[in-house]
Amino acid sequence: MGDIGTARGSAAAPNPIGALVMDPLPPAQIAPFARLAEQLGFGELWVPEDYYFNAGISTAAIGLGATARIPVGIGITSAVVRHPAVLAMELATLAGAFPGRLLPGIGLGTPICLRQMGLEPPSPLATVRECVTVVRRLLAGEEVSLQGRSFQLDRVRLVHPLPGPIPIYTGAMGPKMLQLCGEIADGNIIGVSATPDIVRWSREQIAVGARRAGRPFTHACPVFVLYAVAPDRTAARAAIRGTLAFLLSVFPRNAYTEHYGCADELERIVARGGPAAVAQEMPEAWLDDFAVAGAPDECAERIDRYLAAGATSVIIAPQPADQYAAQLELTAREVFPRLRQPLREGVTNA
Repeated sequence: MGDIGTARGSAAAPNPIGALVMDPLPPAQIAPFARLAEQLGFGELWVPEDYYFNAGISTAAIGLGATARIPVGIGITSAVVRHPAVLAMELATLAGAFPGRLLPGIGLGTPICLRQMGLEPPSPLATVRECVTVVRRLLAGEEVSLQGRSFQLDRVRLVHPLPGPIPIYTGAMGPKMLQLCGEIADGNIIGVSATPDIVRWSREQIAVGARRAGRPFTHACPVFVLYAVAPDRTAARAAIRGTLAFLLSVFPRNAYTEHYGCADELERIVARGGPAAVAQEMPEAWLDDFAVAGAPDECAERIDRYLAAGATSVIIAPQPADQYAAQLELTAREVFPRLRQPLREGVTNA
């Protein structure tokens, strides 16, 4: 596809490398993680909401309160776990208390967890569309009434709406949801285990939706990556293997693995022995393509590949989580200086 625009988001940071608060991190360590990331010069802080670890809204509040400047993103909160009116109220509270720093992401959520809670929506696309649209209108101060496919509202209005718009991200993987992002959102969080080529493909799909809606393609595209850096590349790759194997085995067939071409092989390995078999049998190329792990120069080169593919920021998920301080410090000291400078102020995907 030709030039599909400049990948600059509403809250683009001078440093395109951000840090992700990983799920295993105990709640008491969230504030120290956030403070360290800001002190070391990371451009963004992102928090997940993977059930049933740390709650995304609460974690974002801790991160915002512990820092002074860094943007804090939520990647993502489910469109169905909280009613859009409640979600809008929570986001308005955070964005009002910390102006210009909140980057909320809204998506469907993990299917297995939604099934556990009895919250599987009949129409995922309609659910995300309704949720994002309602949240945006409520944040703008509108009174909203809706009899939708997924949600009902009767004359709902926030008491403390926002004085101006904030960027709303989605967490789309498949082509239809990515195109919906192009229509209704300001950015899309590209999830862990995406390759640089998947970043490029995701941007193309978002651009299709933006054109269909008559919107400019200025969407931010942060990408989350499993990450380990060490002077010894073998140690770094060993640190990441188990987590990558687990993530790949949870949903062996998805938009990313199908696009990459490994879904069939991955399903066979998982059927033989689950995550342990994936960790033992995965080709070294999967470590290269689905994660960022190695010596500092290797990590810088792989981060640059994501930026060159159109990621507006690369959000590292340090492994193992309990060694995050050493990972963040080594990254700031040894990886930041090795990044190619022309890619630090935003990129154009041609």
